[in-house]
Amino acid sequence: MKCPYCGDKETKVVDSRSYSDGNSIKRRRECDLCNKRFNTIEKIFNLPIVVIKKNGEVEEFDRNKIYQGIIRSLVKRSYVQNKVDEMIDEIEREILTNYDGKIHSNVLGDTILEKLFLFDEVAYIRFASVYNKFENLDSFLNTIKEVKKRKRKR
Repeated sequence: MKCPYCGDKETKVVDSRSYSDGNSIKRRRECDLCNKRFNTIEKIFNLPIVVIKKNGEVEEFDRNKIYQGIIRSLVKRSYVQNKVDEMIDEIEREILTNYDGKIHSNVLGDTILEKLFLFDEVAYIRFASVYNKFENLDSFLNTIKEVKKRKRKR
């Protein structure tokens, strides 16, 4: 790993620990040349997941696309960044475990909605309004009623 301070390629790992529910490893490193320390996070890259779109087209799963959609639904809401990452990790794990790495876009959208419902009800409604293409106030009201009803059942 290249040192971010001096650019030297010789660094050593001083400490390693599990990070983000065991989905990644945080490493404390030290440069052999300038002796400065820095952290890196090692994470699985490019899981073999594909999304089957409504028109039958297949595209590679894009974690960033999911992340951006969730973050848009959380605008001006209080949330912990790490929890959003964990939510997306859960979604990825569910796809790999339950769908053999292939998921239809509508099932993916429903899965995201389910996670958002448990995470933040306002974000759930915002995401649902885009995902379900709400066209009028009644769509919002019906979803709010649904959220209230589900909340009472919990």
